[in-house]
Parts: sequence; C-alpha cells; structure tokens
Amino acid sequence: MSAGIRYDWQHSEIQAIYATPLLDLIYQAASVHRQYHDSKKIQVCKLISIKTGGCPEDCSYCAQSSRYKTEVTPQALLEKETVVNIAQQAKESGVSRVCMGAAWREVRDNSQFEHVLEMVKEVTALGLEVCCTLGMLTESQAKRLSDAGLYAYNHNLDTSSEYYSTIITTRTYGDRLNTINNIRQTNVTVCSGGILGLGESVEDRLSMLHTLATLRPHPESVPINILSQVTGTPLENQPDVPIWDVVRMIATARILMPTCDVRLSAGRAKLSHVEQALCFLAGANSIFSSDNGHMLTVTTPCPGYDADQEMLNLLGLEARSPFVGQQKSVKETVAQ
Repeated sequence: MSAGIRYDWQHSEIQAIYATPLLDLIYQAASVHRQYHDSKKIQVCKLISIKTGGCPEDCSYCAQSSRYKTEVTPQALLEKETVVNIAQQAKESGVSRVCMGAAWREVRDNSQFEHVLEMVKEVTALGLEVCCTLGMLTESQAKRLSDAGLYAYNHNLDTSSEYYSTIITTRTYGDRLNTINNIRQTNVTVCSGGILGLGESVEDRLSMLHTLATLRPHPESVPINILSQVTGTPLENQPDVPIWDVVRMIATARILMPTCDVRLSAGRAKLSHVEQALCFLAGANSIFSSDNGHMLTVTTPCPGYDADQEMLNLLGLEARSPFVGQQKSVKETVAQ
C-alpha cells in the first residue's frame, strides 16, 4: 500500500480503515510504515518527572492530581544537575530522546521556568532530543523553549472533543489545541496523542485520530497510551484494553499520518513481547524505557533498559539515533 500525506480525512474513511480485517489492516500499515521509515529502527525514550505531584487539574486518570489520594508524594522541581545526570545515564543505555515532565497546569513566567530552560539547554548539549510536557503554554513561552534548543513539546489530546469533559473539567479541548498552535509558531516539533481505556467509545478514539490527522502539518509524534489504572483515581476500576484495540489504533494512526513517529507509550509494561511485536509490525516505532522500572511515577510501570534491549535483540530491531527520521525541516516543508 502506497500512501501520500493527506489532511482532508473524512470520519467515514477513518472508520473504514479501523474496521479493516485485522491482518489486512496490519499489512497495510506495515507497508505504509516501510515507505516512510526504517522498520528496523525503534527510538528508545526516557521520561523524567522533573516536578512530581500536586497538580491542581482533575484529569480522572492521573496519579499526580492533588484532588485524589494516590501513592504519589508531591516533590519539588529537581535540581538541574540531577536531571542532567539522569539524562546522561539514559544516553549511555541507548536512549536518544529525553522527555521532561512537570505536574503543572500551565507554564508560568517565573524562576522555575528559567530553571527548566537551563535544563533544556544542558540536556540538548548532551546530543539528545529533548521533549517537554509542562502543561499549557503561551506563544512567547513556546518561543523561549525553542530558543533554549527544545526539540519537541508533548501536549496530548487524550480523547475526543466530545468525551473530553467527562475526563477533565479544569481545562477545555480548545485549550489543548491552542497550546499546540502556540508550539507551531516555533521550530519545536509537536508530540500529541491519546489514552486508550478511559471509558471512551471506538467513535471517540477515531474522532481523536481525525482531529490529529487533519492538523496541518500532522504532529511529528503521536503517542498511543494505554491506561494504567491508579488506585485512588476515578478510573481505578476501568477494565484493561484488549491488545487488538491497541494494534488497530496504532495501525490506523500509521496509515493516517505516515511520517509521524507512533509511540507505544504508557501501559506497555502490560504487553508481552509478542504483543509488542504486533504493535511494531503495525507501525509503532518508539518506546519509553526506564532504569528504575517506572515511566513517570511509582504508579506507572515501565520496562527496564536491559529487558527492552533483550526484546529488541530478539526481534532484530535496533535503537535509533537522535535527530533521525522526523526532522524539523520536514515540518517546515510540509507546512509550505
């Protein structure tokens, strides 16, 4: 299957792709993947929680919300040296992208933001792609991050616009899209995806993909997260997401947005090597790995570096170098 880059996808087309018999869908997605990417390369990423817990938002899935009683103990912003040391160790373990996450509702123009800008500069100087997820931000803040060398900004849509207010009431879908638009005014690439298992319908999932696939240009990264049920949150009793749903979402995203990196992100610890292999075959080309068994907090398990290296070796895959594949120049070319 040969695919061009489109921004005019219709809901009915996306529904038809998603409903394709599974093996045919995987084959089509794998063909598109090989057209735009090196199928032997997987980007290994590391997520560092630079400021943990105490967030005022009410995201129903999140262990870091101050509104819920979870195992997370709020922690102040990490020291720059601590973050740089973690990033250096990650690089030595094969990581090429480091994402720094802060449990903030929004970025504020204060000393903490200045501290984060310094972190971005120093981790970038290590030769790593640096991504931040800090909540909502203005265009001027996005430009300051860009000037500091930030490579990517993560701001997930989470779900469809129709279902969004069921999961989060402290901000709107429009707020999410506005932050993405602010990032687009800079050279920083966009990382935006969603979470499966929030109680949403298939139509909600496809509506979210439609929103992403009709952005011009597409996000350079699209994380597909699987809910990790956290005790104390409103979604603690949600059922697990069937692997077939995960594979269908990855394959559909790959076909709709051929050039993006589809990231198999939170919830991967639940999947066997065989299940992850299906995800890679369907077009996923990025994973998050860890040195401490946790992705972001004590409540979000993540496979370790050694286990992931063993899996990649088993499947004949290799860790991808930084700044390979989706470059900023691609974004600028597509946008013209």
